[in-house]
Amino acid sequence: MTEMVFGSMPARASEPVLPRWWRTIDKWSLTAILGLFGIGILLGLAASVPLASRNNLPPFYYVQREAFFGVIALIVMIGFSMLPPAMIRRLGVLGFAVTFVALALLPIFGTDFGKGAIRWFSLGFTSFQPSEFLKPGFIVVTAWLMAASAELNGPPGKSISFVITVVVVGFLATQPDFGQSMLILFGWGVIYFVAGAPMLLIAAVLGLITMGGSFAYSHSEHFARRIDGFMNADIDPRSQIGYATNAIQEGGFFGVGVGNGQVKWTLPDAHTDFIIAVAAEEYGLILVLFIIALYCTVVVRSLIRLTRERDPFVRLAGTGLACIFGVQAMINIGVAVRLLPAKGMTLPFVSYGGSSVIAAGITVGMLLALTRTRPQGEFADIFKRTH
Repeated sequence: MTEMVFGSMPARASEPVLPRWWRTIDKWSLTAILGLFGIGILLGLAASVPLASRNNLPPFYYVQREAFFGVIALIVMIGFSMLPPAMIRRLGVLGFAVTFVALALLPIFGTDFGKGAIRWFSLGFTSFQPSEFLKPGFIVVTAWLMAASAELNGPPGKSISFVITVVVVGFLATQPDFGQSMLILFGWGVIYFVAGAPMLLIAAVLGLITMGGSFAYSHSEHFARRIDGFMNADIDPRSQIGYATNAIQEGGFFGVGVGNGQVKWTLPDAHTDFIIAVAAEEYGLILVLFIIALYCTVVVRSLIRLTRERDPFVRLAGTGLACIFGVQAMINIGVAVRLLPAKGMTLPFVSYGGSSVIAAGITVGMLLALTRTRPQGEFADIFKRTH
């Protein structure tokens, strides 16, 4: 009866792992990620040399570290992309539990590195930012709970996921890290929407977010300063936004030329939060549009493949992972061009940062695993095989 409905699939039990992985992976998304990594190294060669000079380090110290962490991220990404959805779910839940505990311990053992927000654990030779690794695990846990709630006699997964979201956002807000808080809320909202949330509830959540933003503005000097700076019509040319805006204007369509940019010498975070300003100044709008196209390729292709997926968990988790990956890139670029207030958020695979790039590798690795083609993995298979 099963074969009459679904049809029979050719057995490939003896097919090696790597050929099977290559046959089922989304090669366009994989190529786009490799392209972003290559652009990150290219921009790192320009942006990190002045930082190394200021810190009395070898000229390519930060580039070498970026390449080292980038290779680790790519290995992690490939490893995760080979896993089945069940293993992705298990590792996501375990990873969320570990990083949640680390996030809770930040106020006691964390450090701010002089940036006013306690977001890192200092390990001496490097640092660790729990919120970066929390995001993919949170998305997987949320998708798992919401998918389970749709089953017969399933748990109240939507309510449980909402409670978890509130607790996580509360910990992030105390750092303070409102950028990651908004990203977590966005990820939960996307999954809830895809799972079939009523519009009235979504409107209520948006109202709560607005109230939370108003409260943060009134009680957090760090948050209020960033909002005031964004709303101010006059840009201080000596501020980070001022330097970034001027660099983007100077770059024009084709840039001032490789190595001729000046923003990397004046902007402290040119290698991290404002790496897109370096790209715009030296290579122009052409490279910026190419970077945006690469992110769009990953997000759009992933969402298209997920629309044909029958497994609720895979569909929800994949959608959440694709959206937070794309939105983080959008926020970083939006801050640099002054469409959004400063968030302190990196550009995935392009900005310098060990935690950021490895966490991005985990996120995209899970996404590639969930968007692989699998036997009987699409709605259309049923109709094709019954005609």
